[in-house]
Amino acid sequence: MFSEQVSSVAERAQLEAALEFVREGDEFVVTKVDRLARSSAHLNDIVQRLEKKGVSLRVLSFGKGAINTKSPQDKFFVQMMVAMAEFERGIMLERQREGIAKAKREGKYRGRKPTVQAKAAQIFLLHREGVSPSEIAKRLGVGRASVYRVLASSAA
Repeated sequence: MFSEQVSSVAERAQLEAALEFVREGDEFVVTKVDRLARSSAHLNDIVQRLEKKGVSLRVLSFGKGAINTKSPQDKFFVQMMVAMAEFERGIMLERQREGIAKAKREGKYRGRKPTVQAKAAQIFLLHREGVSPSEIAKRLGVGRASVYRVLASSAA
């Protein structure tokens, strides 16, 4: 069993490991098709990889049992589900952008508070004590590039 919970932009090491692991005659089981692939193109790539290995795909949320991706009907059904997931995500992102724009116009949205600027005094103090930027970043839980940015701002 392979399990993974990462964002859509993160590397999906467990998915890749599972796709490498499967053998002819296996069944690749996922809970939902939109958790497997973020786009129709990505799903097509995955299905093709599975087909080349002789592996069937089963999506538990469909409730109709194993989806045999070699069947044109099931392949079409999977593609439609991915298209719906893409559509839903696009609508959600559009609404989110509209909501943020409205909040900005009304002066209610300021974005995320800059976390590194709140730690600037600590960064300068540690730097004066001779602590390396990499060590400062590790101690304060910020990115190394952010430490360099704060230090560079004092030189300007």
